[in-house]
Amino acid sequence: MVVTERKKKQRRQAGVMSAREAAWLAWYLCAVSITLTILGLFLLIMSQSPAGALGYAGASVFDYWLENTVVVISFSTVGAVIAPRLPPRSPIGWLFCAIGFVAGMGLFLAEYAIVTLLAEPGSLASKLPGGDAAAWVSSWLWVVHLGLFVFLALLFPDGKPPSPRWQPFAWLVGLVTAGGTVAVALWPQTAGGLTPTNSPLGVEAATDVFNPVETIMLSLGLIAVLSLVVRLRHAKGVERQQVKWFAYALVWLATSSTFSFVVSDTLGIPSLEWVSFVLVMAGVVGLPVAVSIAILKYRLYNIDLLINRTLVYGALTALLVTMYVGGVVLL
Repeated sequence: MVVTERKKKQRRQAGVMSAREAAWLAWYLCAVSITLTILGLFLLIMSQSPAGALGYAGASVFDYWLENTVVVISFSTVGAVIAPRLPPRSPIGWLFCAIGFVAGMGLFLAEYAIVTLLAEPGSLASKLPGGDAAAWVSSWLWVVHLGLFVFLALLFPDGKPPSPRWQPFAWLVGLVTAGGTVAVALWPQTAGGLTPTNSPLGVEAATDVFNPVETIMLSLGLIAVLSLVVRLRHAKGVERQQVKWFAYALVWLATSSTFSFVVSDTLGIPSLEWVSFVLVMAGVVGLPVAVSIAILKYRLYNIDLLINRTLVYGALTALLVTMYVGGVVLL
């Protein structure tokens, strides 16, 4: 008992949360992420309803609303489960929580900006405050989101780069993510078809910054995937199986994204677009599912097997429900 109290005191002095505190924070972030997503989907449905209360029928739709919804459900749930069970300083669980939170925030802010800025004059929605600010934040939030994915690929599964040689790259990812966020925030226009508004901090010299930032972030992501391949080559035994599942999921996501955004968009065949879209969705949800398999089947992080259905079947069920709701909304 004395030893336990001493350890708790040492953890408080070191600024490390207890397992109980980490569990509360992780599930709180999960709840906030899901709440933001529900509010964003509500705004989407209202903005698309004929003669809706928000005063705009047939408004624009946030392009990545379904992807963000799937990310929130899958990543936030996995993060809330594994974050309290990892070593106190491991960032993996918190990366999952952060990815889900940013996705939920991005969906809500984008839809809020759409219904406030594109509503008919004099309607209830047109009187809501903060539309310009929501559009501005949603225009650069994707940089942070990509940066979190890059860190996840680089640090999985032990929360450290594959070797000390990768430490400078980790610092580079952080600097580029921060710098890219500032650069896009200074871009004088906003994304998502919100032409009535411009960035409140826009600088004309930053007009051509958007595409280079996107290209650089994607390049860093490919290098991070390469680091995972390097980790896989040097891993042995159970660790190799753990990393292999995550690597397979990343390869699937990269392949399906290329098929969707390059092949499908070039050919322009509607049926092919739907097939590629489903493949991308499977790749997005495949990452947390792969992590759950690595955790449960190969005892990564020594987490109890009782949460198997919560992570794997829960994520798959959420994907099916989301696809169904998305189809209803689109129709």
